[in-house]
Amino acid sequence: MKRLSIIIPIFNEERILPELFQRVTDAARSITSDYELIFVNDGSKDKSIDILKQFAKQDKNVKYIDFSRNFGHQIAVSAGLDFSSGQAVVIIDGDLQDPPELIPEMYKKYKEGYPVVYAKRKERKGETPFKKLTAKLFYRILQKLTSIDIPLDTGDFRLIDRKVVDNLKKMTEQNKFLRGQIAWMGYKSTYVEFIRDERRFGNTGYPLSRMVKFAIDGITGFSNKPLVYVRNMGILVSIFAFLIMLYALYSYFVLERVITGWTSMIVASMFIGGIQLLSIGIIGEYIGRINTDVRNRPLYFINESNIKQEN
Repeated sequence: MKRLSIIIPIFNEERILPELFQRVTDAARSITSDYELIFVNDGSKDKSIDILKQFAKQDKNVKYIDFSRNFGHQIAVSAGLDFSSGQAVVIIDGDLQDPPELIPEMYKKYKEGYPVVYAKRKERKGETPFKKLTAKLFYRILQKLTSIDIPLDTGDFRLIDRKVVDNLKKMTEQNKFLRGQIAWMGYKSTYVEFIRDERRFGNTGYPLSRMVKFAIDGITGFSNKPLVYVRNMGILVSIFAFLIMLYALYSYFVLERVITGWTSMIVASMFIGGIQLLSIGIIGEYIGRINTDVRNRPLYFINESNIKQEN
């Protein structure tokens, strides 16, 4: 077993890979000589995998996993966890927005007895006000909706103990939300703060559409409150409709007046229809997760790797 594993998912990062490799290597060597770097190429369209193979030839500590296609960031990290052998395992993105130089400080916290050490962002450089606002809202809404304490303003950049990794591997759901899974375990944790750098090359791997999906995975994977809200909306709409019905009967039989109004009827129908469609959509998200898990397909397929280990 290695003393330290560092997992780095890669997606179209050829221009930054040389600097990334050097900085991560320096960080690992400042801790121990008994380490491994696990690069997971998540279906990159550039020459990332060729560069990773060159690193592996230069340095026996470099391991690579090349996916058959793009399976997504969380799956790439999961594959790295599956193949890691370190007593302590670090997860860090490959775009250098998260500084590798923070890893020794995280390791010190780990040696103080914390199985989970996460990196908390004090500031996010180079991001639009919209991105900062939506990220802030996401973490706070998620904290309100879930029953677990997911740390605010943190990503997947963290150090975890081997026992945490082993337990993560037992959690076989297809829609991964690793930061939520780690928080759900409840292990003692702490954090180190840092300023997140701006992205220098390429585009983010998390556009708005993927962020929305990620948020839905987090909420539906760790909270049933949306279903409770659907139930409550159904009860309120039913009560409202019953009161309207009573008023209509009272108006017809007591006041001898017939309620008319095409506009009000259409507005009420559209309102109720909107509530129904929203409710069906929320329920459908949960059913979709069940359907995906029941199929029990492999999370990923590997094109090639220099790691001699069964998955």
